[in-house]
Amino acid sequence: MSVKMRLARHGRKRYAYYHIVVADSRAPRDGRYIELIGTYNPNSNPATINLDFDKAYDWLTKGAQPTDTVRAILSYKGVLYKKHLMGGVKKGAFDAVEAEKRLDAWMTEKDAKIQAKIDRLAVDADKEVKQQLAAEVKVKEQKAVAIAAKNAELAAEARAAKEAEAQAETPAEAPETEGAES
Repeated sequence: MSVKMRLARHGRKRYAYYHIVVADSRAPRDGRYIELIGTYNPNSNPATINLDFDKAYDWLTKGAQPTDTVRAILSYKGVLYKKHLMGGVKKGAFDAVEAEKRLDAWMTEKDAKIQAKIDRLAVDADKEVKQQLAAEVKVKEQKAVAIAAKNAELAAEARAAKEAEAQAETPAEAPETEGAES
């Protein structure tokens, strides 16, 4: 029986998330599995990966074959690096303490990179919000200027109408005609 580490799709249409499972290779994609070892949500930025590190390492050492995507996830989380280091311990290249030290250093470096990306995304989002706010303020000012110009034009028309009305109300002196002879 060939055992695979693969993704089982869950979620709604166009918004999938995945369970990372260990299953018989003959089982359907979303069907029966042996063990659930984590979840993967590609919809968030950066992608959210919850993985039981020890279970994944244990299944990897037992011979479970990961699919390409799961291999990338295991590499991202450091499971494959730990397997590589433990191979070095087995060969006698270094001891287990040195392997743990190297793995911890790699993990802290990886966490720092992830945190830097999260911080950069937050800063970019803040900049975008500020740019949108500045653009909205600019549009609002332009609208205010246009409204003020229109109001000034309407006020000028109203003044002109009042002046015309005032002139129409004052009786205009008609020229007197003297002696209309017929």
